[in-house]
Amino acid sequence: MAKNYECHNISSMVFVSASQFKSFEGDLTFGYLPSRESNTKNQTPCVVSARMIRLQYLCTMASLTLELKGTDSNSKARASIITTDHGQIETPIFMPVGTVGSVKGVSQQQLKENVQAQIILGNTYHLYLRPGTEVLEAAGGLHQFNGWDRPILTDSGGYQVFSLAGTRKIKEEGVTFQSHIDGSRHLFSPEKVMDIQRSIGADIIMAFDECTPFGSDYNYTRKSMEMTHRWLDRCIQRLDETESKYGYTQNLFPIVQGSVFHDLRKISCEYIASKNAVGNAIGGLSVGEPEDKMYEFTGLCCEILPYEKPRYLMGVGTPWNILESIALGVDMMDCVMPTRNGRNGMLFTSEGVINIKNKKWEKDFSPIDSGFENTVSNFYTKAYVRHLFHAQELLGLEIASIHNLSFYLWLVKEARKHILAGDFNSWKNEMVVKLRRRL
Repeated sequence: MAKNYECHNISSMVFVSASQFKSFEGDLTFGYLPSRESNTKNQTPCVVSARMIRLQYLCTMASLTLELKGTDSNSKARASIITTDHGQIETPIFMPVGTVGSVKGVSQQQLKENVQAQIILGNTYHLYLRPGTEVLEAAGGLHQFNGWDRPILTDSGGYQVFSLAGTRKIKEEGVTFQSHIDGSRHLFSPEKVMDIQRSIGADIIMAFDECTPFGSDYNYTRKSMEMTHRWLDRCIQRLDETESKYGYTQNLFPIVQGSVFHDLRKISCEYIASKNAVGNAIGGLSVGEPEDKMYEFTGLCCEILPYEKPRYLMGVGTPWNILESIALGVDMMDCVMPTRNGRNGMLFTSEGVINIKNKKWEKDFSPIDSGFENTVSNFYTKAYVRHLFHAQELLGLEIASIHNLSFYLWLVKEARKHILAGDFNSWKNEMVVKLRRRL
């Protein structure tokens, strides 16, 4: 996709595509910048020394934008369009998690055709360890490496690093940890994490933070939050000092922390909002706190974070969590639950939750879910999928993963439809009751 660049240090406005801009990589380039004016007398001569002039000061790539399309009068729910250099995302949206550059058990073709995913996730920690930044850079970034031509978001790896409680050490510089693969030791600093995410090349990149464990006391949580804020400043500075590697914009989302302390959450939201990022994330929830606390603090954050910027609730969740979070003003969500639980035989459907391994489904020859249109969910029967699980056939895991992801994407699409129709809140209240049922 050719992108326009706005050039500032010349006398008239011109537009240069990413492919045209490659010609400016030599020591010195003479000629005319491509212009909308046909008369060369009015065109601006181009004299560029790539060694002396950093291209990031010459040109500014288009940043992520959010366009509001509708709101629900009885909740905080909203429908928007997020625009990135790799395409648009209709919100509210659920993002499948592709930790190592792939959504486990689901191909990119299936993600597009069956699941209808608009954006997927990658993880900095895992991609740094395997295949490594050298391979990703040689490929031209993660989009080229895995063939996904739609938007990608990368987590900073902070959650994974901090989950290695027995093998990591936190200090102001960053976090030292041991690889879960070979035991080798590594340092993740804010600067290094930004460099790694530059090499991965996602459209949305997350700031490096400490995901404060639920149950931490007030003093630990406060110190952790303050360090996350200092690390954010270092992330921003590092991005200001470096360029995107692949000809499109990378957009930084800071992360709110503060656990379940009202004053700390408020302080963190205000600090994050003051950075004027193109979008913001709510972290440190869905980590063991009661469901009502998750909703309480999600709502608090949505009240404070900028209305005109996307709000991303990290690591959430069940289908009913997703609908309740949308009602609080959340735009974006991700979770491994659809695929992880699916591989263990839990199917989320439009009528409730199924444990497909149970004997009650042994002779049930109805489709997995006929409540929405999907070739996988409408084609395979409950009895057949149960058989595959008991026979330990890999196809069963694949069907369950595709169905669950397809259901999640259908659910947020339905939420968007009802927001625009003006009846989201009443529809949500009915759906939550159905979705929570154990069938």
